[in-house]
Amino acid sequence: MKTYLISIFQPDGPPPGPEVLEPMMHQLEALQQELKDTGAFVFAAPLCPPSTATVVRVSGADAVLTDGPFLESKEFLGGFTVVTAADLDAALKWAQRMAAVTTLPVEVRPFAD
Repeated sequence: MKTYLISIFQPDGPPPGPEVLEPMMHQLEALQQELKDTGAFVFAAPLCPPSTATVVRVSGADAVLTDGPFLESKEFLGGFTVVTAADLDAALKWAQRMAAVTTLPVEVRPFAD
């Protein structure tokens, strides 16, 4: 089994209203439970918005801290799920289901060995 990171990218701006978000969250919870039931689930986490980020850069012996995201973007990493799967095709099937539920772009990357 290989480990994969499934990243969910959100558009910049306010989140959708509860009439959209609540059914989506229930569907994601059901999908996460299915991942757990099949043994594919490793862990998942939502992330705070990019405005809460701090970028750390080291130049010589000095560290420079900058508030906010490293790049200005119309999308940001909103959350992720780590799964184990037999191969990339199996991980992509989970990602397709997440993309269908969230209606957001989803990226799949294998962990380096």
